[in-house]
This record gives sequence, C-alpha cells and structure tokens, in this order.
Amino acid sequence: MKAIKFLSGLTIVLVTLFSFSGCASMAGPREAKQSASIVDYLYPKATQAPQLTPGITYLRPPVRVGIAFVPNAPGARTLPETEKIKLLERVKAAFTGQAFIGTIDIIPSHYLKPSGGFDNMEQAARMFNVDVMAMVSYDQVQFTDGNSLSFLYWTVIGAYVVHGNEHDTQTMLDISVFDVASRKLLMRAPGTSQVKGSANLSNFSERSRAARTEGYNKAADQLIPALQTELTAFRERLKTNDKIRVEPRAGYQGGGQPD
Repeated sequence: MKAIKFLSGLTIVLVTLFSFSGCASMAGPREAKQSASIVDYLYPKATQAPQLTPGITYLRPPVRVGIAFVPNAPGARTLPETEKIKLLERVKAAFTGQAFIGTIDIIPSHYLKPSGGFDNMEQAARMFNVDVMAMVSYDQVQFTDGNSLSFLYWTVIGAYVVHGNEHDTQTMLDISVFDVASRKLLMRAPGTSQVKGSANLSNFSERSRAARTEGYNKAADQLIPALQTELTAFRERLKTNDKIRVEPRAGYQGGGQPD
C-alpha cells in the first residue's frame, strides 16, 4: 500500500515537472518594444531617407523654444507621462541660459498627433508662439530569452531560482531641433544605453520594468550633456554657416550673437 502511494506521488511529481519543463521549452525568445520615431512623425509617407530642407534659415533672438515628445502610434506601448515630463524639464534646463534663447515652453503630448507631419508641428508652434521645436524621440527594445533549465529549477526549489529569464534592454533617445518656419534641422543630440540582467519567474515583470526604466534614465544621462555640447557647437557654426542668418528682433539687447 505504501509502495502504491509512493509511486502515485512520484508520478504526480514527474508529470508536474515535465509539464513545467515543456512550457519552459516552448518559451522562446521574446521582444518588447516601445518607440516614437521622429521620421514617422514628420515624414509619414516617406519611402526613403528624408532629404534636408534647403534654403536660408533666419534666427531672430531671443529665440522662443518649444520642447515636446514625438507622439507614438495609437495603441503602441509608450513611456509613462511622468517620465516624459521629467526628461523635458531636463531638456529645458539645458536650453536655459544659452545665448539667443528667450522663452522655453514644454508642449504637452496631446497637442501633437501621430504622423502629424510638419503641419502638425507648425500648428503646435503657433499655439505656443515658438520659433523652434525641440522634438524628443525614443526607441527601446527589450529582448527576453527563456531558460528552460532554470525554469525547471524554479519548479523544484521555488524562490531559490535566480536565472529564470535573461533580459537585454537597449534604449535610444534622440533630440532633433527644427526651425519651424524653414523646416530645417538645426541640430540633434543622441543618448543610448544597454542594460543586461536576470530575474526569476516570480519577479520577472518587476525586474524587466525596472530595467526599462534604468535604460531610459541612463540614455537620458547621455542625452543632456550631448545636447549641451551641441548647443555650444551650434553657436560656433553660426560664425561660418551662410545658410543661417541671425537677425535680432527689434529692441533685443541680449548677447550671444556670433563674433
């Protein structure tokens, strides 16, 4: 009788283990993506790489700057609005105190629409009375590979499993600054990051979410210094760039004009 009970119990355990092991083996690589592309927004019908806008750009200091996130496609995964506002505040701080710059306005996401193009950007610029739009775009991909052996170890030992899933989160942030009137790209600055880690089955969602946030923050930490460097370099380029002319507004007494 005891032997029968033992065999019955052993059978249940083995069936359970094989069931979980089978589920684990079917858990192939997965990919989670969230993005908002400046190209998709400004050139929604483009079939090839967009060409830079020719012609003369006139900058009239003090230049009024609008800062906004590129809208993502409807239904697509996106960054939390609180994280967007934090980054836009940092971008605003990078522009503050720069030569030529007057007012700096953060433009909420709902004023921009997916695939809105330059017409939509110009509409938002008119509403906020800005001359230049600094558009922040992002692309984040998280690759996840199920590890069946670790998954089986979790089934047997529970919370002691530590390598149930491996994840690799790659993040790209980019800021593109456009003159609204001429639609010309004035400057851009990137920030990137890669975050690798592992998590067990019980806390994978929490760990993967934390990795996405960490990757975003690390990319932002690269983006802001890159933007500050580019702002300084842009002022130097004004001295020799005959495609951009500086014409101060009437009554403007500020500094910052190229020597």
